Amino acid sequence: MSLASCRLMATADTKPGGSEESSSSSEESARRSEEWRLWSGESRMSSWESELTPIQHSLKFVLTLREEFVCPICSGVVLNPQQNSCGHIYCFFCLQALLESSSSSSPVCPVDGAVITPAEVFQDNCCKREISSLEVYCTNSPACTSVLTLRHLQEHRRSCQYEQLQCCNPGCRTALQRRYLQEHLTDACPHRMEPCPHCQQPQRLSLIQDHVQSSCPEVEVDCPNSCSLKVPRHKLTEHRESCPELHIDCSYKKFGCSVQDKRGRVKLHEDAAVNRHMLLVLRSNTHLEQQVEVLQEEALLKQQEVQTDNFLLAGLQKNIRPPLQQNSSLEHIVSTAQRTLSRQEDVLSTVQLDIQQVSRGLGPGMEELEQLRKSLDAVIQEVSAAEALREHLGTLEENLKHHSGLLDLHAAQLSSNKQHLQELEATSYDGKLIWKIKDFRSRREAEVKGEVPCLSSVPFHTGCCGYKMATKVYLNGDGEGRGTHLSLYVVLMPGDFDALLPWPFRQTVSLSVLDQSGAGNHPSLSFRPDPISKSFQRPATESVSNVAVGFSCFIPLNKLEAPQNAAYVKDDTLFVKVKVDMAGLEQL
Repeated sequence: MSLASCRLMATADTKPGGSEESSSSSEESARRSEEWRLWSGESRMSSWESELTPIQHSLKFVLTLREEFVCPICSGVVLNPQQNSCGHIYCFFCLQALLESSSSSSPVCPVDGAVITPAEVFQDNCCKREISSLEVYCTNSPACTSVLTLRHLQEHRRSCQYEQLQCCNPGCRTALQRRYLQEHLTDACPHRMEPCPHCQQPQRLSLIQDHVQSSCPEVEVDCPNSCSLKVPRHKLTEHRESCPELHIDCSYKKFGCSVQDKRGRVKLHEDAAVNRHMLLVLRSNTHLEQQVEVLQEEALLKQQEVQTDNFLLAGLQKNIRPPLQQNSSLEHIVSTAQRTLSRQEDVLSTVQLDIQQVSRGLGPGMEELEQLRKSLDAVIQEVSAAEALREHLGTLEENLKHHSGLLDLHAAQLSSNKQHLQELEATSYDGKLIWKIKDFRSRREAEVKGEVPCLSSVPFHTGCCGYKMATKVYLNGDGEGRGTHLSLYVVLMPGDFDALLPWPFRQTVSLSVLDQSGAGNHPSLSFRPDPISKSFQRPATESVSNVAVGFSCFIPLNKLEAPQNAAYVKDDTLFVKVKVDMAGLEQL
């Protein structure tokens, strides 16, 4: 008895009892699923077999198909034959569908009712070779008279001139034989591509008319401003610059003229209203001159303060020079006194020894003892004078420290006044800043070494009473862009009019690096403030700015120093531009 028969008998013996199967039904189901998975993995299907599955029932064989080559499940020729222990063969997909539909019970052979166990099913390669060698007529017969082996049928169909194919042009649903397809694609298909008669660009034939009427750039159309000229569609924008019927503003609008009319009439208005326009220009210039005078007065006041500080500093330097010289002289005197004191101490030591010797022989040395006493008194006076000089030197040193502190204080005030004057000269009140950064490479090298973390611009404002801002740049990058990119940021600073301004700050800010080649390739990035972010709230104190906001990866360093069609670093100088969108911002 074969192993398969033993397994079938064992299965049959366990079914009548029923109790054992009911207690382990879940385990049996899991085991059967695992067997199906293993069987599906071991059964490999050729590509030509899977391609023939949809037409396996319409195939016409030259010789009558043998019964053992007919699938008992689908009644078509067996593709990728799988043999059960009962000896019958099935199509792979048919057997798979049978196994899946019988998940709750054991599937059986439709011929003899034998139980099909996935573990006992195997791929019948011998039968597969025989079936693949069967001769079959082309599926396009009788038009096509070719006879081929089953495994080469699909290969033939890929080149058969009688095969029905769908037109590949989008929108066309025509189906025709392969031999007529090329002619249809090039000459007959209403959806084929043809060159536009005006611009020569390929367009779908059915859409050429719409293309000509609506979008072809070379078609001449009427001017939208109703002038008598016809211009190519792509030159309409260029034509607007000279169209006499276009409504434009007077070129003196920025000075206060409100005239708006057709270009020709505006030109006549400009010629006729020269005196009025000159008055507007003069009024505007007068206003600007008044502003310049105010700024000049402020700059003059600051300059006078700087000059006063310079005079004060010069006076302090002049006053401190004699104490310094006197200090040097006193140091020399003290040094001489200290040397004399050292010598006198040696003499005193010698005298003391001599006194000891004299005291032993008291008689003949009384006169010599008196001389020694006089010498000792002289030494004591010199020591007292040296101590007095030392005290005077200490007083002079304290005076020197006091004057040095005053000098440092005035130098700091002078530096502050100079910086304030520079800020006044460079301050902008129109929401724009162009920042000139000199010594680009040396400053970047210093930043690489960690000597200077970043550079900050002078402040600029969005108006005379507007927001106060500044720009920060990391020449060697910051955060994600460190070492690879230039980083640009904008920071809100405490201003004099913050209590009157709306918060949070909501204006769009644009950052640019300017192209110095004249090509105008200015890389720019913009951001719109997040009202929730603390960076756009009112600065908390008068001395602390908000956290800077911007772009850590603004532009790669290699593109910055070696760009194409641009020059961002020229003569070791970089220009950075900041622009605040003033739309909707009401000036105080």
